[in-house]
Amino acid sequence: MQPSLDTTFTALADPTRRAILARLAKGEATVNELTAPFEISQPAISRHLKVLEQAGLISRRIDGTSRPCRLSPSAPRAFGEINAFLALLEKGMAKSYERLDQLLAQMSSPGRKDKKHP
Repeated sequence: MQPSLDTTFTALADPTRRAILARLAKGEATVNELTAPFEISQPAISRHLKVLEQAGLISRRIDGTSRPCRLSPSAPRAFGEINAFLALLEKGMAKSYERLDQLLAQMSSPGRKDKKHP
């Protein structure tokens, strides 16, 4: 099942999870390696990893007794959905700014008669 956009945004909302993703963008890492830069416990990092895994952003493999983490092959799809959503918002904002620019141009035109201001 494909995680929803809400699940992806929830996973990315936490700065620790974003930092974990940034670290994994450099390559695979164990839970202990991911825990090292943070002042939180290994179980707390494991909970963050579970959220990232449920969002489809990371995956783990079994290597003996360790379970190294890496960015998931499905992560680009999740980020593509975020990019599409942001592009939709950007398009809407651009239209709003165009309308505002037109209104400001009309208001500042020299031949404009404004009943409120002489």
